[in-house]
Amino acid sequence: MVKQNNNNHKENSQKDEKEPVTKEKTVTIKEVEYAQLKADSEKAKEYWDRLLRIQADFENTRKRLERERQDYVKFANEGIILKLLNVLDDLERAVELAQTQHQDLPAFLKGVEMILAHLYETLKEHGVKPIEAEGKMFDPNFHEALMQAEDKELPEHTIIEELQKGYLLNERVIRTAKVKVSKK
Repeated sequence: MVKQNNNNHKENSQKDEKEPVTKEKTVTIKEVEYAQLKADSEKAKEYWDRLLRIQADFENTRKRLERERQDYVKFANEGIILKLLNVLDDLERAVELAQTQHQDLPAFLKGVEMILAHLYETLKEHGVKPIEAEGKMFDPNFHEALMQAEDKELPEHTIIEELQKGYLLNERVIRTAKVKVSKK
């Protein structure tokens, strides 16, 4: 008998746990209001579809622009590299000539000077120019003092010697000039 009571108790608790069944209610509205609701529903579906398409187009455009940006960054220096390859070819030819034991040193030097001029011109075309240093006043924005030397003839902080050239890229310092500066 005890077992039956436990089973009955379980059945009752399961019935209590079930959600109450809700009855569908019927709402009566005017036909004009129904037509308006139906039209609004169709518009909402149309707008929703349009929104999804626009979001997809936006996402595709964003991905395409990111790929294009990555390609641009990857190949941005292609033009200057092609010009530098011409300079590299000239230098390789100069080395080959030097290795064949040509004794015409002035002609060899003239060739290297032409290659150097070609390189300077290529850099200039791409906005690179040297920083003027020797004889100028020391400016920490453009110069890096590596040494100081006493010189009573020059004003203090005048650049006596340029140890390594500095360069600007489109008016922005990309490498400071390494210099020797005067002191009293």
